[in-house]
Amino acid sequence: MRQPPPARRRTATGPAATLAAALLLTACGSNPPQAPTGPTGITLTVATSESAGTLRVLAAAFHARHLDVDVEVHYTPQDAYDTGLDRLLASPDAPDLALLNKLGGTAKAGLVRSLDGWATKYGWNTAYPSGELAQWRSTPDGRQLGTGTLWAAPAGFSMTGVYYNREKLTRLGLKPPATRAEFDTALAKAKAAGELPIQLGNRAGHSSFLVQSIVDSVDGAAKTTDWVNGRQGATIDTPGGNTAAATLSDWARKGYFPADANDNDLPTAVNEFTAGKGLFLFDGSWDAQVVDRAMHGRVGFLPFPGNGGTTTAIGTSVAYAVPTRAAHPDEAAAFLDFMGSQEAAQIQFDTGFLPVAHADTVKAADGNVMNDIAKGWAAVNRDNGLVNFFANSTSTMNNTLTVQSRQLLGGAVTPAAYLHAIQEDWQKARTG
Repeated sequence: MRQPPPARRRTATGPAATLAAALLLTACGSNPPQAPTGPTGITLTVATSESAGTLRVLAAAFHARHLDVDVEVHYTPQDAYDTGLDRLLASPDAPDLALLNKLGGTAKAGLVRSLDGWATKYGWNTAYPSGELAQWRSTPDGRQLGTGTLWAAPAGFSMTGVYYNREKLTRLGLKPPATRAEFDTALAKAKAAGELPIQLGNRAGHSSFLVQSIVDSVDGAAKTTDWVNGRQGATIDTPGGNTAAATLSDWARKGYFPADANDNDLPTAVNEFTAGKGLFLFDGSWDAQVVDRAMHGRVGFLPFPGNGGTTTAIGTSVAYAVPTRAAHPDEAAAFLDFMGSQEAAQIQFDTGFLPVAHADTVKAADGNVMNDIAKGWAAVNRDNGLVNFFANSTSTMNNTLTVQSRQLLGGAVTPAAYLHAIQEDWQKARTG
């Protein structure tokens, strides 16, 4: 679950391939293609493990505006891609852009360039919420995330939140909850009416979505981000952390989850939810098209409702770096800048991602749950409320969250012990 879980993370199922021709026409539109400054007739090479097709459609649209820049996309499955990335970046055949699935030691090894100069040139620091760019910043030694040099720029986001069954909510006489108190009321009413309050598959630790949603809403995005990024002195033993752990334990004890939640994975939970089993489902935007196909017009989505007046959500992006050995770094940076344009926003949205910018301009077909997700995403951007996944805080945190949450749901550990184990993992990564 390094960023969104590999099996669910970047698997948007939008009709990317069939959009390419139409998007090329849209890209040309009433604006004539523009030639970039500098050498003509160049080919940008882009290395990626993103399989949704978004990058290929963006590349086609960029070429339509810059006719003498071709963009070649080279796809490699994620496991092989991550294993071989550093070797590729160090080779004479390094690409002009490369997807970073995590910062790791890539920046420390000097394999990618600082984007700070281009961020200033193109105005990214003011055009994008700071939390979006901060996910791809680190100090030179790579130990402190969220600050320092910008090493990659986002090309499309995923966000978690709460899907809800509109029909069930209406039958309970309720509206979509706007506060934590209203959410708790909905859970209790669903249980009393014989409905499953929350669909959950926790075999791979996805109850962490519930936990982090509560932590983020109680403690605020800035404080939680400090913990995820490894800022010295940060802790998960906070009001939000204690509330979240106690809530997960309490909801399990009250029977708000399926009895076999620890035996099921997230795709199983999605299938069960779309089959009508569950009022709520904590999941990401990457499953929106699957959910909408099964429940079109009958499903809604909202960021987890807190009581702090700001909107927070868990999420991260696909992001691209300019390798040190890139042959065409300035043109590569221009492509990165295009990924934040209004035109790119609709491309990203249509192919299953949330846009880097201009979230208030995108729209899906009427009744599509992606419209709710876009509305929530705009609110998160407005409040700078995006927080990276807890699982990204250390290389071992995903396993710790999985083991500890399964025990907490089963009553084998206390909420305090659950938090202690998570903080211990975090601390070892900073001192080990």
